[in-house]
Amino acid sequence: MKTGTWTPAYLPKPSKPLTAMLLHEALKDRRIVLGSASPRRRELLAGLGLEFTVEATPGAPETYSPDLQPDEIPSALAVSKSEGFHRPLKPDEILITADTVVICGEDILGKPAGRDDAARMLRELSGRTHRVVTSVCLRDTERRHVFSCTSEVEFKTLTEEEISYYIDRFRPFDKAGSYGIQEWIGYIGITSIRGSYFNIVGLPVQRLYTALGEFIGL
Repeated sequence: MKTGTWTPAYLPKPSKPLTAMLLHEALKDRRIVLGSASPRRRELLAGLGLEFTVEATPGAPETYSPDLQPDEIPSALAVSKSEGFHRPLKPDEILITADTVVICGEDILGKPAGRDDAARMLRELSGRTHRVVTSVCLRDTERRHVFSCTSEVEFKTLTEEEISYYIDRFRPFDKAGSYGIQEWIGYIGITSIRGSYFNIVGLPVQRLYTALGEFIGL
């Protein structure tokens, strides 16, 4: 009769040894730099429990080739912001830059130029499903890694009164697509989302947590 440890066949075997080290422990000798002035990205990154500093680059370039497909644009912009950082990185630093775009049909909705533009965008989003794509660029002195996350958002049909109230009260002129899901318009107007909520806010934090671990070889 054979003896030994019995493992039920239905229990999956781990594909690799599990690590007991948390990411913030593995990053204790690295310095995380968030290259963004967005208060939303700052709050989301802080939620991961990581220590970081914020260094936004004034006048960071936000241009891209007109030949790019809509889903490729945020990656190009995230890389452009990284490469346009205002100073060289130090050997122990990891720079995080990101960009978010709203895509409705084939139209790319960036930050509105003013009130009329914001109203136009919200009318376009009204009663439709659109995509929110956020791309993140991780870079140190030796390498670079870029990834993207896509979420789908559905709006109810918005009235002109709702659009005007939201724009005048919340002034969403610094937001892609002229809206913030975490604000009043999200509470009353969004009927469903598919994918990461935090990606829609501006930073796919679960993907970022995993990507940072892979970036340092955790």
